[in-house]
Amino acid sequence: MRALTILLLLLSLSACARPVGDFDRIKADNIYDEILPKIETKKDANAEIALSLNLTDEEKEMHNRVWRYLISPHAEKWFFNIASEWQRTRLIAMDSKKFAIDEYYNYLRTQKFSSSKTRYNAIAREIEADIKLSPAVFRAICAVKEIDRRRNIAVYSIASASEAEIAAVKKRQIENEIFINWFIRALRYRYDSYSFALDRLLIETPHEEARIVDARLSEMIIVVNSAENENFCNENLLPTYSGGDATISSRLKTNPFSNQIIYKK
Repeated sequence: MRALTILLLLLSLSACARPVGDFDRIKADNIYDEILPKIETKKDANAEIALSLNLTDEEKEMHNRVWRYLISPHAEKWFFNIASEWQRTRLIAMDSKKFAIDEYYNYLRTQKFSSSKTRYNAIAREIEADIKLSPAVFRAICAVKEIDRRRNIAVYSIASASEAEIAAVKKRQIENEIFINWFIRALRYRYDSYSFALDRLLIETPHEEARIVDARLSEMIIVVNSAENENFCNENLLPTYSGGDATISSRLKTNPFSNQIIYKK
């Protein structure tokens, strides 16, 4: 009953995203770092995810880097914020929520921008941030994969390693893979949300600024594909972000700003 009461209280605070610090890294927060994990510890003491092994510096870095992609401090109405926190503390199942790609667009179109063109600029800035910060996430994930490799070698090479230690190493690997999969899933979700928003804005308020968003999305899909293929240790596959307008071919099938008149059949 007490846990339910706290959950109801947290629901009333659901509009508040987790605090974010420099470079969009998570800040310490009592609700997210103390209350939610304690509820989960009592709720599921036999969870399959290990909580006993000390985190390495590499794992802490990965958690902080990945978490930036699981929240949307610029758009508190994205449900992804709250669902991610609940999943992180295992209050809901990892894949229990199907995230709707129209949430970002619904948020964006309700904001009072001074110009309809400014919405395109807002999307472009968000995509640029996702692209610019992705190499650091890839490096962090690559480092954690190396840590998991070393742990695995160590636990099977040391004769005195216990069954409990072997089980803990396996469970920590599972936990790390979950964080990595969260990043992959969140990156795809953000790309699909930005794409959906651009398509809708092209119909609603067709402006030349759409070209910039289109170019950024053409760069972002390279990051998404690299993540989905788990090429985390090869930064050469990532785009070198230059801020240009047309360095990569358009993702649109036709150019809506050409002089050609297209009639729908």
